[in-house]
Amino acid sequence: MSLQVGQPAPDFTRRSDDGRTVSLQERRGQWTVLYFYPRASSAGCSIEAQRFEAALPEFERHGAQVIGVSTDTEARQARFRDTCSLTFPLIPDSDRSLAQAYGVIGGLSGLLGMTSRATFLIDPHGTVTWIHRSANPMTHVTGALKELEAAPRTGAATS
Repeated sequence: MSLQVGQPAPDFTRRSDDGRTVSLQERRGQWTVLYFYPRASSAGCSIEAQRFEAALPEFERHGAQVIGVSTDTEARQARFRDTCSLTFPLIPDSDRSLAQAYGVIGGLSGLLGMTSRATFLIDPHGTVTWIHRSANPMTHVTGALKELEAAPRTGAATS
């Protein structure tokens, strides 16, 4: 069963590739943009990662933190961070439990073990307010920003 808008976002506490502890519970009171991507490409920066990095000031202006997740290892995520000069947390999900909780496992052409490209906007109460599932990496950042800009400033969930 797939996660739906209006449902509570599955909670998690994970260590990012650079050693930070990232906890959805500790993000309460703030917006979170959680985006899943199939692979941390060490050959070059993904369009999506570059776009999220470039848009960080806009997300921060709205009180939102961007967090990236893939099923790659911590070492692969760290190489990806270094190659792309990323500053937001990247969560290695090599046991695939986070991807399963969010219903994004089995991505690209159904390849077992990889995540689908998906972005979740989670409100300050921990509720999923927007989900974007598209293979087109160009639409995730603009869609999340548009939804965040339209969200009530009170921080209330938009169900």
